[in-house]
Amino acid sequence: MAFIIKPLVTEKMTKITDKSSVERTYKVKGEERTKAAETKYGFIVRPDANKIQIKNEIESLYNVKVLSVNTILYAGKRSSRYTKAGLVKGQKNAFKKAIVTIAAGQEIDFYSNI
Repeated sequence: MAFIIKPLVTEKMTKITDKSSVERTYKVKGEERTKAAETKYGFIVRPDANKIQIKNEIESLYNVKVLSVNTILYAGKRSSRYTKAGLVKGQKNAFKKAIVTIAAGQEIDFYSNI
């Protein structure tokens, strides 16, 4: 069963992916430590999907090792507009977003099958 609807390819998600894929060094009490690069990717998933199902599907689709999955539920936004017929009210659909962290040295190419 397909739990992934589509990958998130936006400016914001691309910035998160680029920032997380760089190895960082920082100091703690005068001692330098290094944080390993763990690349993060975003996906729109079905609202009833859980983290284990998302992890299994991404590993099978893209042949990568998934370290962690973080999920966020977004509520549908209400909107209204004025038209010739009067005030039209509506609501956008709610959705669920998954931020997936994969192992260092691996990457997902969304444009490989275009």
